[in-house]
Amino acid sequence: MSISHQDHAYPEPAAHPNWSSRHHKPRPLTPAQQKQNRDALLRAQHTPRPRHTRNTTTKAAR
Repeated sequence: MSISHQDHAYPEPAAHPNWSSRHHKPRPLTPAQQKQNRDALLRAQHTPRPRHTRNTTTKAAR
C-alpha cells in the first residue's frame, strides 16, 4: 500500500542545501594539511588504548 502526500501528518522538510551536488567541489588539501592528517592518523593508529575504562569495581566483581 502506497502512502500519498495527504496521509502524512506534516509535510516532509526540504533537503538541506549542503546535500545538493550542484555546488562547487571542495578545495583540495594543501600539502601541509595532508601531512598533518597523515601524522594524526599514524598517531591514532599506534597509540595504545587503555584496556580498562573504569577504575571503580562493580557489585559483580566484589
